Amino acid sequence: MNESQQRQALVFGATGFIGRWLVHELASQGIDVVAAIRTYASGLQLQDWLTSHGVGPVTTTLVDFTKDGLGLDPGHLETVTEVYNVAGAFRFGMTPEEARTANVDGSLRVVELVAKLPRLGRLVHLSGYRVSPAEGGAEPWSPRERRRMYARLGAYEASKLESDALVRIRAAELGVPLTIANPSTVVGHSVTGEADQLVGLATTIRDLAVGKLTAVPGGRDIFVPVVSVDYLAQFLTLLPVSPETAGAAYWILDDATPPLPELLRVIGSHLDVPVPKISVPVWLVRRLPARLTKADPETLSFLSTDRYPTAPALALAARHGLAFPPVDQVLTRWADHLLGRQPAFDA
Repeated sequence: MNESQQRQALVFGATGFIGRWLVHELASQGIDVVAAIRTYASGLQLQDWLTSHGVGPVTTTLVDFTKDGLGLDPGHLETVTEVYNVAGAFRFGMTPEEARTANVDGSLRVVELVAKLPRLGRLVHLSGYRVSPAEGGAEPWSPRERRRMYARLGAYEASKLESDALVRIRAAELGVPLTIANPSTVVGHSVTGEADQLVGLATTIRDLAVGKLTAVPGGRDIFVPVVSVDYLAQFLTLLPVSPETAGAAYWILDDATPPLPELLRVIGSHLDVPVPKISVPVWLVRRLPARLTKADPETLSFLSTDRYPTAPALALAARHGLAFPPVDQVLTRWADHLLGRQPAFDA
């Protein structure tokens, strides 16, 4: 029996953008997959999508994130060796209550469930490149601090930040072997450009294509890194089988992503559309009315010049022969897909 046949993966968030490609990658490697689904309809849609992408049906199980235990019987999951939590809500404009329910409460219920699995070798929890601390421990927020952080950062980012800390704390309390994955902006498949997540940078590109982007937000050094969804899925599958990843966090992003103004020029040149020459500093965008800037206030914290500790992730990927696809190719094929164009595969 080979290593992949000994593995059984349980995927929470299996019907989402990242989750579908993760299930696809696991199944393509011959790993037994149990996809946690919220409804029978979403399960059928997942199976149809997998079939259309060359992968046979996988086992599914209904899950309820509002219930303790997620509505699952741990006795039916005794053969699960690795769990991936890529579930959650990625959207702006949520209330703090909505965001905490989706991104904090649900994640903690996952930790508490998997602590009961007898064969569990690893829980891989998807966090975020802007919220996970590079070093140091995690501390829970007081009610006052929570209110302040949700007001300052917005519900989405604050809930991801709170979830990251509380998942680490609860996993340590329960002895759950945990690895944190911190991807940057996840964009389309590196070959086909396929993606259905239309927030953040995707919105900026669509605005650029139709002439609605009147200025580039931020300065010339603004860094909004990307990672293709297929690279991310491949990387995630490496984590449970690499002993050194236990207790570690990995930043998964392509350092070769050009600064935002150049990124937009690459896409603008490919689409043959003009790119605004005017840039607006982030501090000014924050002060101008959103009706003028067309910028969602919750996206502004992602307009940063920060760089990230990617060396451990790059080393792990290199040991397994995994390399980033050319970033210009990733960006242009993603842009083509967003706009309903056929990617130029010979580019």
